[in-house]
Amino acid sequence: MHDFSRIAHDLKKRGVGVRVLLQGIDTSASGPVGELTMNLLASFAEFETAIRRERQMEGIARAKSRGVYKGGKRKVNPDDVLRLEADGLGASAIARQLGCGRATVYRALSATT
Repeated sequence: MHDFSRIAHDLKKRGVGVRVLLQGIDTSASGPVGELTMNLLASFAEFETAIRRERQMEGIARAKSRGVYKGGKRKVNPDDVLRLEADGLGASAIARQLGCGRATVYRALSATT
């Protein structure tokens, strides 16, 4: 909502109006009515996002309580990272060889120390 308000304010300052043809909204012609309608739509969108996030967090909490939610599957075996490091390879070379990012390599190395 904050970003929408900032963008709408910047556009208004430049003399730009917003028209949503399918909804019949026009901030330049109808003035305050159009602005009110746009603000209401933005508020409803923000509300929907908050409700969706709340439901998602409730679902995750239920899954964790059942032991189902454990995060994503590992993309790289930490033992492979350690073996390649012991062979003298650096993080970039290990990442290239295992097909992952350097951050994944560093995480695997820090988890074992």
